[in-house]
Amino acid sequence: MLNPDKYNQILDALQSLLKDKDIRKISVSEIAQTAGIGKGSIYYYFPSKEAILEALIERNYETTLSTAKALAKQREVSPFTRMAMLFQACRNSSGAFLNQDTTVAGISTKDMLLLHHKYLNYLITELKPELALIIQQGIETGDIHFDHPAALAEIVLIVLAIKLDNSLIPSSSEEIENTILGLISLLEKGTENPAGSLNFLMAI
Repeated sequence: MLNPDKYNQILDALQSLLKDKDIRKISVSEIAQTAGIGKGSIYYYFPSKEAILEALIERNYETTLSTAKALAKQREVSPFTRMAMLFQACRNSSGAFLNQDTTVAGISTKDMLLLHHKYLNYLITELKPELALIIQQGIETGDIHFDHPAALAEIVLIVLAIKLDNSLIPSSSEEIENTILGLISLLEKGTENPAGSLNFLMAI
């Protein structure tokens, strides 16, 4: 059985090393030494250094996304309100990633891009099933008219994640707002809802 304390020791060790070192120069042995455990123990918990990095990203944003998932499952709330909750989760998670100083301080540009890539992949992968379920439930209740809920969920999350992350395609606040307005307009047309009926999603 995995020891959660040791698991977190390994993640803490990598997080500490990332403050001062290029991730490509950090070895599994160094992570083990910093964590105060044997190298063999590392492989009991993680198959590779990349897996440790992915777990670190997941741990740092788990609370925000878990809350969003719980809210998304509340079927007594309208599908579009729950969709807004997931939009807010994207914003909160992106803000947390960009503003944190414990994981990214001192990281090189290349390492930052790697972290961003893994973070965006994690965000979209985690929220896509939740958003697809909300859309499917909206279809069942007649609030949404669309044939491909999973595809729509993926499109929405990719646009939101990339724009709100604001690192792959740096944009001004006005440009981000205009993109989200455009996304809302497409959602209204694609789900056969009246123009302006989903503008409350801008509240995120």
